[in-house]
Amino acid sequence: MDKRVLFDFEVDFTNGGGIQGQKFRLDIDDDDDISDEELAKYIVKDMRLLMVGEVRILNKKIINERHKRQPIDENIEK
Repeated sequence: MDKRVLFDFEVDFTNGGGIQGQKFRLDIDDDDDISDEELAKYIVKDMRLLMVGEVRILNKKIINERHKRQPIDENIEK
């Protein structure tokens, strides 16, 4: 069964301003949970954010839903 995490997030930037996301979905391994710290690191890395201050993860819920992204190794042409 594929697992995803459904959550809201808020990101503050050290130079002012911020962004937020609601009902964001992320594919995860078939684990029962993912830490808020891991989610925060993923958001920052995947969105290539710079000058990030605090990241808050809110309303996190693990759901059973088919993954949307193909694993990286499946996208590589041989």
